[in-house]
Amino acid sequence: MTTLAIPPRRISPRRTLRHGLTLAWRKVAQLKHSPEKLLDTTLTPLVFLLLFLYVFGGALAGDTHSYLQKLLPGLVAQMTFIGTMGLGIALNEDIHKGVFDRFRSLPIARSAPLIGSVLGETVKFCVMMTMLVGFGMILGFRFDSDPLSIVAALALAYVFYLAVCWIFVLVGMLAPSPDSVQGIGFIFVMPLTFGSSVLMPNIGTMPGWLQAWVKVNPVTHLAESLRALMIGGPMGNHVWYTLAWAAGIVLVTFPLALRLYARRT
Repeated sequence: MTTLAIPPRRISPRRTLRHGLTLAWRKVAQLKHSPEKLLDTTLTPLVFLLLFLYVFGGALAGDTHSYLQKLLPGLVAQMTFIGTMGLGIALNEDIHKGVFDRFRSLPIARSAPLIGSVLGETVKFCVMMTMLVGFGMILGFRFDSDPLSIVAALALAYVFYLAVCWIFVLVGMLAPSPDSVQGIGFIFVMPLTFGSSVLMPNIGTMPGWLQAWVKVNPVTHLAESLRALMIGGPMGNHVWYTLAWAAGIVLVTFPLALRLYARRT
C-alpha cells in the first residue's frame, strides 16, 4: 500500500522562492521553444520609439536628437506598465486551461505559481529593455552619466516593473476571459503612461488639473528618476517616490492576488 506524502503546512520563504524559481524556468522554457512570443514584446517599444521621436521630436524639442535624450528614459518607464499586460493574459489563460489546478495538487507553496509567473515574465522585460536601449543608441541616444548611475537606472526600472506585475496578476485573476484582460488593463494604463511626463518633460504647457495629475503620477516619478540617472540633471525626490509607489503597489496587490488565486483555483 502506497502512502502519499503530506506536504508541510507551513513552507519557509526560502523554499517558497525556490519553488517560484522552478516555475519561473517553466516560463523561460516556453519562450525557448516558442520565440515568436517575444515578437510583440520587442517590436512594440521600437515602434513607439520611432513614432514618438519623428512625430513629436521637431515640435517639442526643435530636433530629434535632443528629444531622443529625453524620450528614451521616458519610454523605459512607460514599458514597465505596457510590458506587463501579457502577464495578466497568460495567467488568465492558465486558469481557464486548468494549469493552476494541477499546481495546487503539488507539494509547493501556495504563492509559488504566481511568483514563478512574475519572475519568468521579467525575462521578457530584460529583452525589451535591451532592444529599446540598443535601438535608441543606434538612433543617436547617448548616456551622459557614470556606469553606476546607468546600472541604478535599469535596476530601478526593473524593481518598479516587478511591482507593476502584481497589478496585472490581480487583473488576470479578476478578468472573466483572456480577451478582457487587455481591455481592462488599457483603462488605467493609458491615463498613467500618457498622462505623465514620458512624452513631454516640460509639463508647464498642460492645463492646471492635468499638471496636478502628472505630478503625483508614479510613471512621472519613474521617468524623471531614469532621466536623472541616465542623462544627468536634478533628481529631487523622484527616486524615493518611485520606490514608495513600488512598495505600496506590492503591499496592496500581492495579498489580494493570493486571495483571489485561492478562490479561483
